[in-house]
Amino acid sequence: MKSFILAQAAAGGSQAMIYQVVMWVGIIGVFYFFMIRPQQKKQKEQKELLTNLKKGDQVVTIGGIHARIYTVEESTVTLELDKGVKLTVEKSAISRTVAAAQA
Repeated sequence: MKSFILAQAAAGGSQAMIYQVVMWVGIIGVFYFFMIRPQQKKQKEQKELLTNLKKGDQVVTIGGIHARIYTVEESTVTLELDKGVKLTVEKSAISRTVAAAQA
């Protein structure tokens, strides 16, 4: 009788452990699909945007400056704010293109 009760207790403990493992896998899955994956997708889109910049594109910087690209170099971009007014910024300071914002 005593061994029967111990066997049932051991079986119940393993079932609880299985439920706990399933719960943790579920929590990790939720974090991945709702937090990590969208952030990776956004970073990939931003990287593509920065590599596809070309002269004449209308852009908005992270500081909110609207300008037209005058020249594109490896890590910097020269923006033309108005005729004769140019500003050189890092590529990473470009937030979006104006055409992408309207689409």
